[in-house]
Amino acid sequence: MKLSQYGYEFAPEMIAKHPTGNRDDSRLMVIDRKKGTIEHRIFKDILDYFEEKDLFVFNDTKVFPARLYGNKEKTGAEIEIFLLRELNREQRLWDVLVDPARKIRIGNKLYFGDDDLLVAEVIDNTTSRGRTLRFLFDGSYEEFKEALYALGETPLPKWVREKVEPEDAERYQTIFASKEGAVAAPTAGMHFSKHLLKRMEIKGVDQTFITLHVGLGNFRTVDVEDLSKHKMDSEQYVVTEEAAEAVNMAKHEGRKVVSIGTTVMRTLETVVSTKGMIDAGDGWTNKFIFAPYEFTVADAMVTNLHLPYSTQLMMVAAFGGYDLVMKAYKIAKEEGYRFGTYGDAMLIL
Repeated sequence: MKLSQYGYEFAPEMIAKHPTGNRDDSRLMVIDRKKGTIEHRIFKDILDYFEEKDLFVFNDTKVFPARLYGNKEKTGAEIEIFLLRELNREQRLWDVLVDPARKIRIGNKLYFGDDDLLVAEVIDNTTSRGRTLRFLFDGSYEEFKEALYALGETPLPKWVREKVEPEDAERYQTIFASKEGAVAAPTAGMHFSKHLLKRMEIKGVDQTFITLHVGLGNFRTVDVEDLSKHKMDSEQYVVTEEAAEAVNMAKHEGRKVVSIGTTVMRTLETVVSTKGMIDAGDGWTNKFIFAPYEFTVADAMVTNLHLPYSTQLMMVAAFGGYDLVMKAYKIAKEEGYRFGTYGDAMLIL
C-alpha cells in the first residue's frame, strides 16, 4: 500500500469544532466486515452488537495541559511551547516543541506567566522532536508541577479549533482518564458516558484498561510514498497483569475483544506473543500498522473518522479492509458525518 491510496476529497468544514451535547449522542457508523454492510446508528446503540462477557479494552491515559505561552528574554517575542514529555524529574528537564522554532537558540531563556512565574533555559536544540528545556524553579517538585499545569492550556489540536474553550478541559478527555502522560486524547474513548458504562455493567459486558500515553507522533505527517519507510514516534505503554489476564481469558473462551481506539489496537499488537496471547509489561512502542497486516487480538474496534493520509486511517483500513473502509468514508461524507477529534464514531465488526 502506498501513501497516495489514503487520500480522499476533504474540506475543513467536515471537522467537528465542538463535541456533541452528550458524549454518547454522536453518530455511529457500523461496518460488518463479513457481510460487507454499513449501518447508521447513534453511539449509545453500540451495546446492541455485543453480548454478556464480551470485553471492551480502553486506554486510561490522561491528557495534561501541555501548551504554554511565554516570552523570549530581551526581545520579549511571544513563544509557544508544547510539552512532549518529562526527561528528568530532578533536573526539571522537558522535551518540547517550540514555535517559532527558528528564533530559539541554546542558552536562550523563556519566561512564562505573570511575574515570570516560570523561567526555562534552552539547553539542547538538536533533538528530533524539537528542544530540551530546563525549568529553573527553586520550590519542590509538587510546587513546580502545580505552576506548570496552572500555566498550561488544554492541548486541543489547532486543526480542530484555534481557540481553546472552557468545555475542552473536560471534553478533550475520557471520563475514565486516570494515568497522566498524554498530550493528545484517545478520541474513541471520549464517546463513552457514565450512563453508557453503567448500561455495559448491567448487560454484563466486561471492560479492562491499558495505558498508552498518546504523543504528537499520531499527527506527524507521513511524507514518504512507500509506507514501509515511515517511522512512528515511540509512545510509552503499560499493560498490567490484570489487563493481560482479562484479554487472554476472553480470547481463550471465544468472547469478543473490542479495541476502543487505534491506541489500544497498537498496544495490543505490540505486546501479543507468537501464541496469540498478550504479555503484561511496560515499555515503548513505535509500531506502525498498515495493510497488509494480520491482526491477532481484537475482534472489533471503535474509532473516529480520521483525516486523509493519517496513520490512524491506515490502521483502520488494514483492520476493516481497504475497499470497505474507503467506501464507508465516502458514504460518511455524503451523510454529513463529523470528522476528527470531536467527530462521530465508527464500529468495525
